[in-house]
Amino acid sequence: MPDSSNLGLIHIYCGNGKGKTTCGMGLCVRAAGFGFRVLIYQFMKNNSTSERTAMAHIENITFLPGLEQEKFSFRMSEEEKEEHRRFYAAQLQHIAEMVKDGAFDVLFLDEAVYCVRNGLLEEAALLDFLKNKPEHLEVILTGQDPSPALIECADYVSEIRKVKHPFDKGVRARKGIER
Repeated sequence: MPDSSNLGLIHIYCGNGKGKTTCGMGLCVRAAGFGFRVLIYQFMKNNSTSERTAMAHIENITFLPGLEQEKFSFRMSEEEKEEHRRFYAAQLQHIAEMVKDGAFDVLFLDEAVYCVRNGLLEEAALLDFLKNKPEHLEVILTGQDPSPALIECADYVSEIRKVKHPFDKGVRARKGIER
């Protein structure tokens, strides 16, 4: 069996169920508790998420700021979508620069799969990053419906499937629970 002590693998948490981000954040907390240096970027989420607030003071966890105003892609105008494409492409390049010298052990790209699926992040750019990432860097991606190419690139793919959700009865996302 190969030595896995310095092997960084790729995780995808996907599916239509609640908990993809929660799984990724849990892994980040575990890694930070072990002493790993963690970088988190949340696509499609503003800079005031509850998990950011709770984890901002944990040693070894760094949140990269995003846009202050976010909304679902289906509510965006074409101009807003183009603005997001440019911003997210630049963020991915910036992240690649931040992690290339070994400054981080774990990278969480929350909702990156969502952005690829909805045309806000170029899949080719994300795949290029993943294929050329530092060998030791563990990478976590979340979002619905990863492409076959993303699934092939990943080492772990875990699907979180909705069986039942209060949203189906009209209950909106609740602070501290779903958002």
